[in-house]
Amino acid sequence: MRKLALSDEILMSIQQPARYIGGEINSVEKDLNQVDIKFAFCFPDVYEIGMSHLGIQILYDMLNQKENVACERVYSPWMDLDAIMREKKIPLFTLESQTPVKNFDFLGITIQYEMCYTNILQILDLSQIPLHANERGEEDPIVIGGGPCAYNPEPLAEFFDLFYIGEGETVYFDLLDAYRLNKERGGSRKEFLEMAAEIPGIYVPAFYDVAYKEDGTIASFTPNNSHAKPSIVKQLVMNMDETYYPDKPLVPFLKVTQDRVVLEIQRGCIRGCRFCQAGMVYRPVRERSVEYLKEQAKKMLAATGQEEISLSSLSSSDYTKLEELVNFLLEECGTKKVNISLPSLRIDAFSLDVMSKIQDVKKSSLTFAPEAGSQRLRDVINKGLTEEEILAGAAEAFRGGWNKVKLYFMLGLPTETVEDMEGIAELSNKIAALYYDEVPKEKRNGRCLITASSSFFVPKPFTPFQWAKMCTKEEFLERAYIVKNKVIHMLNHKSLKYNWHEADVTVLEGVLARGDRKVASVIEAAYRNGALYDSWSDSFHNEYWMKAFEDCGVDIAFYTTRERSLDEIFPWDFIDAGVSKDFLKREWKQAMAGVVTPNCRERCSGCGAMKFGGGVCFEVKA
Repeated sequence: MRKLALSDEILMSIQQPARYIGGEINSVEKDLNQVDIKFAFCFPDVYEIGMSHLGIQILYDMLNQKENVACERVYSPWMDLDAIMREKKIPLFTLESQTPVKNFDFLGITIQYEMCYTNILQILDLSQIPLHANERGEEDPIVIGGGPCAYNPEPLAEFFDLFYIGEGETVYFDLLDAYRLNKERGGSRKEFLEMAAEIPGIYVPAFYDVAYKEDGTIASFTPNNSHAKPSIVKQLVMNMDETYYPDKPLVPFLKVTQDRVVLEIQRGCIRGCRFCQAGMVYRPVRERSVEYLKEQAKKMLAATGQEEISLSSLSSSDYTKLEELVNFLLEECGTKKVNISLPSLRIDAFSLDVMSKIQDVKKSSLTFAPEAGSQRLRDVINKGLTEEEILAGAAEAFRGGWNKVKLYFMLGLPTETVEDMEGIAELSNKIAALYYDEVPKEKRNGRCLITASSSFFVPKPFTPFQWAKMCTKEEFLERAYIVKNKVIHMLNHKSLKYNWHEADVTVLEGVLARGDRKVASVIEAAYRNGALYDSWSDSFHNEYWMKAFEDCGVDIAFYTTRERSLDEIFPWDFIDAGVSKDFLKREWKQAMAGVVTPNCRERCSGCGAMKFGGGVCFEVKA
């Protein structure tokens, strides 16, 4: 029986000790002495969040299918255990074998959102691995980063040995084979990194130099090692039926954020919303066949005993075989008393019909994401959703028995006016009015509740809005107050509720999203000041970050409120994400003109993703 890394005394003194003991259903435990490569996979957030992430489940299963590879998991310790581990000098350990992370060959960290950056340093620090890549020795693990935030890896560049750009199922085994070969030869750490740099999609930050102009913008970004490539091309799976997907997903002991079987139906999105990074970097759309998904659903439900299955996609409504798949799941899951979750649906008659079959209408709420309060601004952001469609969907929902609707908007979008802001309140009011118009009094299930929520706009790399300026914290809050004031004066204000995201967190996210290597010192200083779990409202301390910016002499406004020129070199320009910079420039200009670009199935826009040789690009041509 394996020995736990934490004593019973420690486990009894902390919240949720089950976060740290491993042994979950379908977890894989190998003898680390019998494998060639030991890989620790990390989600830099608390267990309940990390266990909900599909990407780690896929790669965990994929790597453990190799006999000579052991893949184990590690998550960020919560603050209570963090303090104990520091005090008692307990090194951070993996769940499966309870082995210190520092004893592994690789530490792979998935970087899903900017506000986890200080948690990445926590992971390194508690693992007793030097924070800076250039300070690591031959015995330290190779630290590799991946995930959506790796599309601008520069703020984290000095903390990682390498980054994996793209989808993990493609060249990971090439990377591990190179490591094993180098180890057999007795090669050095640097020699392995040179071998890695030759593999498509692998970026080694140490092999590149950045020069800056006097105004702080980038003058040049050039390789300093003959093995490093001028451009790193993202890697992606083209045949979604011939790739890895776990038949037996991990089943957590605890209630986690997404406590269900997840069935990924497709990757990418046809819509082309100009603010959405995922919609750009995951192009082209690639579907899994409906037969594959039916088989996978049966296998996973049988192997887990889960009581819910969720369809995963950026836009589930755009999956071409959705009706057939849903009807199959209704029949399959109905006999097993398994619930079905369908996020990312466009609210139309078919979607509402399906949801009425799978949800308790009286208890559930519907979610719309108009993103902007006016049609003019929805055209600017290329939302592809008209007010008529929104109101028609809401009316259909009310007639179907729903009386709670959530609406998601953004404030601070390019070209936004007061009329656009007030439009959030006006659209919410129109939807509330529909309820009273469409549903006879005797059939109403109480008063309707329309909850409008605003996040604040952050320009992201590889989007048409990467050139846009952001608002300041004060400007964001001023816009939220304009909306709030308008809501109060609406005729149906008693049926309306309005809330908004934290403005100071948004500003920081903006710096990290478009930052360069100079931002690394701020991240480290904030961490030293005590910043941790910054995506959690209760533990975010803006003052730690403000002191870090001041101490490091880094200007927040340079990264946020400054509008970029079209010829500026961005920190991420060396990455080829498929969408060309020329396409993004065209879309930026289309946005400023308020011109809508059709979705990928209506017309190809020549974004550049066709070069990958598959997906929706060729479906359109057929």
